[in-house]
Amino acid sequence: MTVHGQYPLTRLRRLRKQVFTRNLVQETRLSAQNLIAPFFVQEGKNKITPIASMPGIARYTMDKLLEVARDCHAKGIPAIALFPVIPLEQKSLTAEEAFNPEGLIPRTVRLLKQHIPTLGIICDVALDPYTSHGQDGIIDNTGHVLNDETVAALVKQALTQASSGADILAPSDMMDGRILAIRTALEAHHFYDTCLLSYAVKYASHFYGPFREAVGAKTLLGKADKKTYQMDPANAEEALREVALDLQEGADIVMVKPGIPYLDILWRVKQAFQVPTFAYQVSGEYSMLQTAVNNGCLPPEAILESLICLRRGGADAIITYFAHWLVSEGCVN
Repeated sequence: MTVHGQYPLTRLRRLRKQVFTRNLVQETRLSAQNLIAPFFVQEGKNKITPIASMPGIARYTMDKLLEVARDCHAKGIPAIALFPVIPLEQKSLTAEEAFNPEGLIPRTVRLLKQHIPTLGIICDVALDPYTSHGQDGIIDNTGHVLNDETVAALVKQALTQASSGADILAPSDMMDGRILAIRTALEAHHFYDTCLLSYAVKYASHFYGPFREAVGAKTLLGKADKKTYQMDPANAEEALREVALDLQEGADIVMVKPGIPYLDILWRVKQAFQVPTFAYQVSGEYSMLQTAVNNGCLPPEAILESLICLRRGGADAIITYFAHWLVSEGCVN
């Protein structure tokens, strides 16, 4: 057989033959340092409540959360993200509980910082766990979410969380102008070092269902949706506009949410701006993968593959419900 050009002088399979060469030339790496573990916090003591739609995930009371947070920290996870499960009687139309200094999240942050001071604490800045209607903001009598009134409440919430000791505030509401308003308030109150992780690109996705059940917002939201403030899944250019605005307003890190279905958006954001960029592998993504693994449809290695894909796509860090499991099983270190 006559050989032309480079073949077979160049055989790309040479570097794939042995484990050590595959490891040496691996382009994308995933470690515990790239993971953020999200946790749902509930009132009470000594309780771990499983979430039916998220196999293996539970709501924790503060004392139980402290135990698992210690384990995450010991195994190399640099930060955790907190999401509250607020009792129905504390929810309201205007979400006052969101900025109660003795509320569930401020108390949880203070406890964690007292016992694990070097663990990063990320707090969600959003009203949906606190509203009686399940929307991420304050509504008028037609059900429309009011932008500026919501931003004013978010500023109060952000200052409350910063005062409790949160390291990173993560506005996830998608209101216009909220990054500038929160950054301005933080500066005015001398919280110069508090980071803002903006959910700059948050789509109106169907993959959030299990999360809404976990925080008790799904039934309250009913048949309503969040399309007047979260992004249209069909839009990509708009994502770049959202990121540009949030960076101009003072965001330190930007987020793309959901994760795997939006790898193209993640890639475009990272390439366009070259700033710290995170991805959120959301509850629906988790539940699909975990259910497939539990039923034997996929091997557990598919979980790791999904996260490597997010890293390859441009994510510097990933919020994933698999984080604690991955470090506990030694899949990453």
